[in-house]
Amino acid sequence: MRRRTFLSWASVGWVMSRVPAVLTAFLAACQGGQKSASGMQTVGKVAELDQKGFLQTESPAPIAVVRNPADPKSLLAVNPTCTHQGCLVAWKAERKAFECPCHGSAFAPDGSVQKGPATAALAKYEASIDGENVVVKL
Repeated sequence: MRRRTFLSWASVGWVMSRVPAVLTAFLAACQGGQKSASGMQTVGKVAELDQKGFLQTESPAPIAVVRNPADPKSLLAVNPTCTHQGCLVAWKAERKAFECPCHGSAFAPDGSVQKGPATAALAKYEASIDGENVVVKL
């Protein structure tokens, strides 16, 4: 075997041995946030939730979290993508509802439809407080 051929194959082997590590790092970066052993994803801090009245994030998925108006010790988390035409809804604390700026749909804190044109509820997630963090199970 010629030296050039050997070095070419050795280089290919070295590059291929690095692919799993690169893919693992890439997937971890794409998932964002920190995932606990229970499968819960950190989406923000309790202090930020209490200061702003809601948390909204795009990573690892679109998620909106608010305190349950009926029980402030519990949290409600939904996918804030309007089920009518896909606009992102906004939390309106004074009305205790998520409202769509595009066509006026309104959703209760638990994601159920209060006012159309949307007819389907927002997807819900399990949410809780873990120390200083707000975590959501996706």
